[in-house]
Amino acid sequence: MTRTMTRRSALPVLLLLLVPAYVAAQDATVDTAVDEFLDQIIEMRHQIHQYPELGNREFQTAEMIADHLRALGFDEVTMNVAHTGVVGILRGGLPGDVVAVRADMDALPVTEDTPYPFKSTVRTEYGGQEVGVMHACGHDVHTAVQLGVASVLASMRDQIPGTVKFIFQPAEEGPPPGEEGGADLMVREGVMENPRPSAVFGLHTFSEMEVGTLGYTSGPALAAVDHFKIRIIGQQAHGAQPHTGIDPVVMASQAVMALQTIRSRNLSPLEPSVVTVGILRGGTRFNIIPNEVLMEGTVRTYNPDVRDAVERRMGEILAGVTQAGGGSFELDYDRGTPATINNVALTEQMAPTLAKIVGNDNVLVIEPTMGGEDFAYFANEVPGFFYRLGSVKPGTVSGGHHTPTFAADDASIPIGMRAMSNLLLDYLKSRRVSSQ
Repeated sequence: MTRTMTRRSALPVLLLLLVPAYVAAQDATVDTAVDEFLDQIIEMRHQIHQYPELGNREFQTAEMIADHLRALGFDEVTMNVAHTGVVGILRGGLPGDVVAVRADMDALPVTEDTPYPFKSTVRTEYGGQEVGVMHACGHDVHTAVQLGVASVLASMRDQIPGTVKFIFQPAEEGPPPGEEGGADLMVREGVMENPRPSAVFGLHTFSEMEVGTLGYTSGPALAAVDHFKIRIIGQQAHGAQPHTGIDPVVMASQAVMALQTIRSRNLSPLEPSVVTVGILRGGTRFNIIPNEVLMEGTVRTYNPDVRDAVERRMGEILAGVTQAGGGSFELDYDRGTPATINNVALTEQMAPTLAKIVGNDNVLVIEPTMGGEDFAYFANEVPGFFYRLGSVKPGTVSGGHHTPTFAADDASIPIGMRAMSNLLLDYLKSRRVSSQ
C-alpha cells in the first residue's frame, strides 16, 4: 500500500484561504439526507449483491434502479440504453449547468467465498461453463452509492443550481463474447447528449484502502486495455518423431518469452506498459505434437505511441519466431478501453471537496495503475474525475478485486454518498459562480 499511494499533506494555509466558499464545509442538508436514506440504500446494496447479474444481463438490477428513480420523481428515466443501462435526469430548482455521474452495475463470473449473510449463491452459464456470479469488484457498492446520491439530491432538488444526469452502466467488465456493450456503446448511443454535461464523475471501491479514506490520481489514472489472440500453426506429428512435423508448442514457448522483450528492450523504461500472456492452450494427448497452439493475453499502456509500438512488435516477433520454426501465425489484436485520464484542472478543483468529507489526512494520492476502466469513454467526451472509495472494514482484510474473497463493507456507502453528493453540488455551484 505504501508503494502505491501517499497521504495527502495538509492543505497549505494560503491554499485554504483560496478555497471557494462553496467547498468551505460539508453541506448539512446532504448529511441529514444521507442519514435519512441510508438504511434503505444499504438494503438495496444487499439485494444487488445477493442477486448479481453479468454484463448485458443486468435486467433485475436495471428494473430496481428505474423504479427507484421514478419513485424519487426524476424528470426523465430511460431504460435499455446499451442493452440494460438506465439514465435518469434530475433538474434542479435553480438555473445552472449540467453534470453527469456514472456507476457500473455488472458482476463477474466468480464464485463467492465471503462471510456475508447476503452472499451470492447465483450460478449461470458463461463461456460454455457453469459459473458462480459475484460482485467481486464492488459494482454493487457503486450502484448503491449512486442510488443514494439520487435520493439525497432529489430531496433537495430546489437547492440544486443545474441538472444532474445519472448514468447506470452495464458491462463495465466487458460484454459477453460476440456482443457490444459498456461505456463505449452508451456513448455511441448518445448518452452524453441531450443534455450534454460539462463534466462527469465516477468512483470505484478499492480493496487496499480502509473505510474512511478517499483516493485520487491527477492526470493518467488507469491504463488502456487491449486484448490479443494468437494462433500458432504447425504440423501435427507423433511425439516420438518430432522431425516429421512442425512443433507449435516450441514456437509458442519461444513467442511467450520473446514478447517480454517488447517491454524490456523495445520501449523506454520510463513508459509504463504490460504485455501478459494469460492463456496458452494446445494439444490433446501427451504423445502427440498438435497442429496448433492458441495464446491469449492483454496489453496495458498509457501512451498511444507505445500502444502502436507494442502491436507492431508483436507482429514482427511472431513472424520471426514462426518463420524460424517453419510454421505460421494469426494475430487478432483488439484495441479496447482507452486510458482513463483525470482532467488535471477538474481534479485540482474538486480535491478540496474530498478533504472536507474525510479530512486531509484521509485523502490519498494514488499512483497510476495498469488496471483499466471504461469510464474513460465518458471522460474522453468531457472533463472527468474518477476517484477511489476506501471499502475495507478496519481490522479486516479483503481479497483483491476479481477474487472470491473480495469484501466491501457497508460502512463505505454513506461516505460514498456524502462525497459524491458534495462533489456534484460543489461543481454545479462553482459553474454558477464562474458564470456570474
